[in-house]
Amino acid sequence: MKRTSVSLRSFACKVLFASCCVTAFFVAVPGTVVSAQQRGNAQRVVQGKVIDAGNAPIKGAVVYLKDGRSLAVKSFFSDDEGGYRFGQLSQNTDYEIWAEYNGKKSAVKTISSFDSKNQFNINLKIDK
Repeated sequence: MKRTSVSLRSFACKVLFASCCVTAFFVAVPGTVVSAQQRGNAQRVVQGKVIDAGNAPIKGAVVYLKDGRSLAVKSFFSDDEGGYRFGQLSQNTDYEIWAEYNGKKSAVKTISSFDSKNQFNINLKIDK
């Protein structure tokens, strides 16, 4: 009986030692640790301007961002320079973005989860 507990303890020590060695290897060898972006934890940002046909900024346009997984829609009013910004977007989700102003709508743009970029600059054009 006593022999079994000693051999189990010895086995547990060997397993612990082996796992420490594996961890030390991945920490010591550059490029072996998977980055946050590769794991899908990186956050994305989409920003840009709402502009008219003459490329003038449109203040007060409503910019919509639709989450392709949950179908939730966020909105943002464009600022004095027509600017908008959505941050903390998931790397693993597709999004659709468009703008509306005075009953007119821009083309719908898609941000794909397969695109590896984390920063998107998208201008949305509305013909007044």
